[in-house]
Amino acid sequence: MIYRGKRVKVQTNIWQKISPMKMILGGYCLIVLIGTLLLALPVSTKGAGSTALSDCFFTATSATCVTGLVRFDTFTHWTIFGQLVILCLIQIGGVGFMTIAILALVLAKKKIGLNQRSLMQNSISAPQIGGIVRMTIFIVLGTLNFELAGAVLLAFDFVPRFGWGRGIYFSIFHSISAFCNAGFDLMGDTTGPCSSLTGLVDNWYVNIVIMLLIFIGGLGFFVWHDVRKNRGRFKTLRLHSKMVLSISVFLVFAGAVCFYILESSDGMLAGMSFSDKVLASLFQSVTARTAGFNTTDYGKMTEAGVFFMICLMMIGGSTGSTAGGMKTTTFYVLCVSVFATFGRRKNIEAFGRRMDENITRTASCVFMTYLILTTGSAIIISAIEKLPLLTVLFETVSAMATVGLTLGITATVSMPSKLILAFLMLCGRVGSITMLLAFSSEKKVKTSRFPLESVQVG
Repeated sequence: MIYRGKRVKVQTNIWQKISPMKMILGGYCLIVLIGTLLLALPVSTKGAGSTALSDCFFTATSATCVTGLVRFDTFTHWTIFGQLVILCLIQIGGVGFMTIAILALVLAKKKIGLNQRSLMQNSISAPQIGGIVRMTIFIVLGTLNFELAGAVLLAFDFVPRFGWGRGIYFSIFHSISAFCNAGFDLMGDTTGPCSSLTGLVDNWYVNIVIMLLIFIGGLGFFVWHDVRKNRGRFKTLRLHSKMVLSISVFLVFAGAVCFYILESSDGMLAGMSFSDKVLASLFQSVTARTAGFNTTDYGKMTEAGVFFMICLMMIGGSTGSTAGGMKTTTFYVLCVSVFATFGRRKNIEAFGRRMDENITRTASCVFMTYLILTTGSAIIISAIEKLPLLTVLFETVSAMATVGLTLGITATVSMPSKLILAFLMLCGRVGSITMLLAFSSEKKVKTSRFPLESVQVG
C-alpha cells in the first residue's frame, strides 16, 4: 500500500496464521461440502427428484473419508454422474487433497513455498519436509500405476461378465475403490442392493486382485518408496517399513485363521466348501482393516466374530496410506511396549533399533482417542436407536477406522446418529492427533516445574 508517498509492505496473508492441522481439517470439510452440493443435484439421482441433503452429506463424507458406509446402494440410487462424483471424492480422499493441490501447482509450474511443503508434510505424515515435492509426484504416479494395473486385471473377468462398456467401467471403479480402501461397489444391479462382493465369494481371481489392491494401498506411500529404493531387500529397509510389512502380513494370516475357526461351524462361513471358507476367511481378514468390501453375509456372523472384526478394524492400515484405523505401527508400538515392560527393559526395541521414548505416549494417545470416541458414540447411538451395543460398536468403529463394513443399521438410523457417524468418519480420515491439535491452542509445549512423585499403577 502507499502511505505518505511511500510504498509500505503489509502482511495480510491470513493463511499463514492458520496451523497446518486446521488447514487439513478445513480442506477435507470443503471437499465434503462440494461433494454434498454435487450429489444434491437432480442429475445425480436416478428417478425423479433429488436426494435429501442430509443423505448427500453422509455419502460425500463417506466417500471423501474413503469409508464406504452408505445410505443407498451406489449403483441403483446414483446416476453415472453421481457415481463419478463419488469416485472423484474417493480418489481425492485416498491420496489426500494436499497431494492433488501440490500436483496442480507442479503442473502449473508455480513456486511451492515453505507453507505448502509443511502442509503437505502434515497431510501425509511425512518424516521430513525435504523432498516433499518429489514424494508427491511419486505418490500420484504410484497410485495411478497400481490402479491402472488393478483395472486391467479386473477387466479380464468383468468384461466377459458385464460386456465391454460396463466391464471396463466396473473395473476402473472397483480398482480405485479397492486401492483407496473405500469399499464402494457397483454390484447392486447384479446381486441386489448393498450386496458388495457377495456374488463373487467363490471367485479366486477377483478376490485375489481386490485383496492385493487393498493390501498395497494400506501399506503406505513411504513403504512403497522404501521398498523400491532398497529393491525389496528387507534387511536394508527402514524400521518403519519393517514394522509395517511384518505386522501387516501377520494380521492377514492370523486374522484369516481366527475367522476360519470362529465362523466355520455356525457362523457366516457355515455351509461353504473348504476352498470357499479359506478364500472367504482371507478376504474378510484383509478387508476388515479399512477396505469395506465383503463377500459374506455379516448378519450371520457370531458375536465372537463380530468382536474380533472390531479389533481388526480398530487396528486398520498403516501411516501415510489410503487406509484408516489407529494404524499398524501404533498397534506394534503398544505390543512391544508391553513386552518391554515384562522384560524389564527401559527402552522399546524392534529389529535391532531403539525407538524414541515419546512414541509410547503418542501411541497410547491415539489408542485412547479411538477407544473413547468409538465407545462413547456407540453408547449414545445405542440409546437413541434402541439397538444392541455390540452391533452399534461395530458401526462406530467401522466409521472411525474408515472401514465401511456394516451390520445393516447405517441405512436405518436417524439424523443425530448419521451426524455422529459422519463426525467419526471425518476424525478417522483426518487423524485423531491432527483433529486434537486442530482444536487445541497454539501454545508451545511447556516443561512441568512441579515436584516429581511416584505413582503406583497396575
